[in-house]
Amino acid sequence: MENRTYTAEAEPGETATVAGWVHEVRDLGGIAFLILRDKSGKIQIKFEKDEMDDEIVETGLDLARESVISVTGAVEEEPRAPTGVEITPEELDVIASAEPELPLDPSGKVDAELSTRLDNRTLDLRKEETKAIFEIRAEVLRAVRESFREIGCTEINTPKIVATGTEGGTELFPITYFGQEAFMNQSPQLFKQLMVGSGLERVFEIGPIFRAEEHNTPRHLNEATMIDFESAFIDHEEAMDACERTLLAAYEGVAENCEAQLETLGYDDFEVPAEGFPRLTYEEAIERINATGELDEQLVWGDDLPTEGEKALGDDVGGHYFVTDWPSEIKPFYIQDHEGGELSKGFDLMHPRMELVSGGQREHRYDHLVEGFEQQGLDPAQFEYYTKMFKYGMPPHAGWAYGVERLVMTMLDLGNIREAVLFPRDRQRLSP
Repeated sequence: MENRTYTAEAEPGETATVAGWVHEVRDLGGIAFLILRDKSGKIQIKFEKDEMDDEIVETGLDLARESVISVTGAVEEEPRAPTGVEITPEELDVIASAEPELPLDPSGKVDAELSTRLDNRTLDLRKEETKAIFEIRAEVLRAVRESFREIGCTEINTPKIVATGTEGGTELFPITYFGQEAFMNQSPQLFKQLMVGSGLERVFEIGPIFRAEEHNTPRHLNEATMIDFESAFIDHEEAMDACERTLLAAYEGVAENCEAQLETLGYDDFEVPAEGFPRLTYEEAIERINATGELDEQLVWGDDLPTEGEKALGDDVGGHYFVTDWPSEIKPFYIQDHEGGELSKGFDLMHPRMELVSGGQREHRYDHLVEGFEQQGLDPAQFEYYTKMFKYGMPPHAGWAYGVERLVMTMLDLGNIREAVLFPRDRQRLSP
């Protein structure tokens, strides 16, 4: 729209054209007010009934909330207005009328169930709080990308349709691909490892992954956005350093650039985590969990950490922390083992609420890699596109991945991961 002025930029003494949604209409008798909302904020439109064109007044006062309009008029100072200025309309055009009955209240005065909000996500995003979440999410991605570039990473994009699953198993969505069976990719893991053996050496990807897990919890999705990192010539310790750096960059970016959004969400004391996340071995982790007395049964060597165990340890640590040196049998085939074979060079980064990151040093030796496939019941021949490249000089390498939605969820203390994704995909939801 030519010559449009955002509401936040309207200055007293000028004639401006603003456009957006009808947020509220208040008729006080001889005078009425319409609050117009756009991306930048809100502005008051004043109707003095006895001094204005009757048609403009009637049109303005008959509008249903959330109708889209444009208004042209003089901008004047008005300290009592929500933003200190108001417009007296000379022209008012109705661009798109809204139905009087809305499935939810974008003003936020009336709460709606999460399912109703997700069914009407476009309306839900007109709420300041919902919009703030996704502006923060965008800043997280910007800050993370900048952090990756600072450490010399190249951004890549890998296939999401594959002939076989990254980690095998049944957690795959099958599709028909020109008469052949194919799958939606669970992870860019194998492809990003191939890239560290190329001239790129250090890469990252931000993209979707698909997992046919039958979870139905507030922290699981079947389509998620992952931040993946892989680098040649580093070990698992250096990979953890890079992981901590990018996560801190995300928090710092939000703290520096999303002050208004944090205020909208009620975060007056948003904190960036302190550097130097504790690094607990798996053995230390289960000992500390057992010592809390929060579990009905004590954990033993080889157990995965249950949800209640993660929570107990998170409360005990009080912040982000790594769990390192996991039993080899728990970690995937591509994770390298320490000498002796019982412990892996895999690690997880934990938020006090849940796991955020899985990573580790990879097995770069061809014979050991093939042996790992066989130990996990996978046919190495099905992964030949991947394994054969390890015959041609694959350097030592390490990496990790974490989900954007879990990062935003834990950062903002959201109650459900679906609040951090525009259009969630889970067992019950395929539309919108």
